[in-house]
Amino acid sequence: MRYVVTGAAGFIGSHLLRTLLDRGHDAVGWDAFTDYYDPALKEENADGLPVERIDLAQDDIPDLRGVDGVFHLAGQPGVSSFGDVFPVYVRRNVLASQRLFEAAAAGGTRALLASSSSIYGDAAAYPTPEDSTPRPLSPYGITKLACEQLARAYGHEFGLDAVVLRYFTIFGPRQRPDMALARMIACLVEGRAFELHGDGSQSRSVTYVDDAVEATILSMERGSAGSVFNVGGGEELSVLQWIETLAEVSGQRLELVGGARREGDATRTVADTGRIRAETGWEPRTRFADGLEAQWRWAADRVAAP
Repeated sequence: MRYVVTGAAGFIGSHLLRTLLDRGHDAVGWDAFTDYYDPALKEENADGLPVERIDLAQDDIPDLRGVDGVFHLAGQPGVSSFGDVFPVYVRRNVLASQRLFEAAAAGGTRALLASSSSIYGDAAAYPTPEDSTPRPLSPYGITKLACEQLARAYGHEFGLDAVVLRYFTIFGPRQRPDMALARMIACLVEGRAFELHGDGSQSRSVTYVDDAVEATILSMERGSAGSVFNVGGGEELSVLQWIETLAEVSGQRLELVGGARREGDATRTVADTGRIRAETGWEPRTRFADGLEAQWRWAADRVAAP
């Protein structure tokens, strides 16, 4: 199959593109190499991969005719999205997605949108099914919900064949450096204290990156047009449980300092994954402890390398 992966120099996108190539697909990546975090890390992620520098919000988007599917993982992440940064979220999420959907609809190309559990906010029910009323707590979540609605509108009006995935806390090697687990590991490796936002009781459905990649590919291959799927691992764990597991896999204890709750941060996320399991046959396979050990070893090896 011929595929395009946007955001291919990012955490999940680089894993996805490499997996597609390993499976024999004709796949290329697009990435704007934005400065949300150090672009050098993105260059490292993209090393050896066919990634072109394209800014979806402003550059001419290549003709997608003849492309079987575009995995749209590009975007501006992070729930700390209030204030004067909001226009950046609108540009990199909403405008970029609108322009890509326009090109995909014109090319007759299937589009898979990577959305987020942040669209649920503090959900009305746990585990949270896909038909729950969205009530995002952050501008980031609001822009991701807007992208979902754009995909639906282009499907209704222009026949865009689109599938939406709502990722729940993806972790593993190459995780974005701003994410909590990556920051914990960096603090432990470097001997620094970690600032714990809130009391640590907030909990998440944690999903290993290899499982997320498999869910993404299966959804592209098997998901029906217009489908919306939660992608969440089988374990719900509190942040304090993350810290205890990290101590077990690393043999070291993380020093903690107290910090205020972050605005826009949900208290709990738990994915109801019955729909994606039924429609695609996907199952999460990686235990949190095993995935965290892989992430820890990757980070420790990077520090040990000359």
